[in-house]
Amino acid sequence: MKATSARLLRLLSLLQTRKDWPGADLADRLDVSPRTVRRDVDRLRELGYPILATMGTGGGYQLGAGAALPPLLLDDDEAVAVAVGLRTAAQGGVSGIEETSVRALAKLLQVLPSRLRRRVDALGTFTVPMPGSGPTVDSDVLTLVASACRDSERLRFDYERHDGTVSRRIVEPHRLVSQGRRWYLVAWDTAREDWRTFRADRMRPLTPTGPRVPPREPPEQGVAAYLAERMNVHMWPHQARIRLAVSAEEATRRGIGNYGRIEPADAYSCVLVCAGDSFRLMACYLAMLDVDMEVEEPDELRAEMAALAVRLNRAASD
Repeated sequence: MKATSARLLRLLSLLQTRKDWPGADLADRLDVSPRTVRRDVDRLRELGYPILATMGTGGGYQLGAGAALPPLLLDDDEAVAVAVGLRTAAQGGVSGIEETSVRALAKLLQVLPSRLRRRVDALGTFTVPMPGSGPTVDSDVLTLVASACRDSERLRFDYERHDGTVSRRIVEPHRLVSQGRRWYLVAWDTAREDWRTFRADRMRPLTPTGPRVPPREPPEQGVAAYLAERMNVHMWPHQARIRLAVSAEEATRRGIGNYGRIEPADAYSCVLVCAGDSFRLMACYLAMLDVDMEVEEPDELRAEMAALAVRLNRAASD
C-alpha cells in the first residue's frame, strides 16, 4: 500500500510537468507496466482528479482542467526555497500576486517543521528589502507565456518597442528569463526567421495560443548568454569596437565583459564590442576602465572621447 501511494504521488507529479503524456512514457518513468498505469489513473479519478485519456497508438493521459491542487512532497531545501520565493514575490516585481503570495506564505509557515520555520524567519528578520522602481509584469501575462513555452505553442502578442511604436508579433516561445525585476521572453520570431528577445512588461498576449510546433534547438551559446549579448550589444542604437591592451582572459577577470562582448585578438590584447544610447555615455564608461585602449570605430566615439579628455584636463588644471 505504501509503494502504491508513493507511485500515485509520483504519477501526479509527472502529469503536471507536461500537457500530455503517452502511456508508454509514464510506464517507463514509473518502472511499471502500462496496465498498472491504467489502474493508477483510475485510482486518481476516484480521488477526484479529472484525468483525460486518448486511445490509439499515440494515446496518452492529460491532467484535465479544474483539477484540485495535487499534494506536494518537498524536501527541506525545497520547502525553504518556496517560502523565500513567496516572501520575495510579496515585495513586488510581478503585479497582482502580492496578496496571494502573503496568504500562501502564511499557509506554508503553518505546516513547516520548527527547524525549517526558524531558517525562514531568520531570512525575514535579518534582511531588509530595498523598494524597487520601474515597470512590473502582470502575473497573468507571465502565466500565459510560461504555459506557451511549456506546451510549445505559438504565441501572438502586440509588442511596444523602445520608441513607443506597437507591432504584432508571432513567435515560437522558448524560455522566460528573469533579470533583476524584469522578465524577458526568448523566442523564435516567425516573420524574421531568427531568435529575438522581448520584455514581458511590454507584451500584450492575444488568445488563443497555438498551434503546437516542434521545439527548436536553443541559441548556440545558451539562452542566458544569448540574452546577455542582446541586452549589451544588439538592442542599443550605437555600437563601437575598442581594442584593449589586456588579454581576453584578463578583461573577463576584471568584469569588463559585463557591458559588452569580449573578442580575443592576441596574447596581449582583445576587442570590446559595446553599445549604448549615446556615444557620450559610452565615452564616460570607457574612461572609467583602468586599461589602455584604442578606438577602432566609429569616428563619433573618438570625437566624444577627445572632447571628454579636454574637459577633464581643464578641470584638473591649476
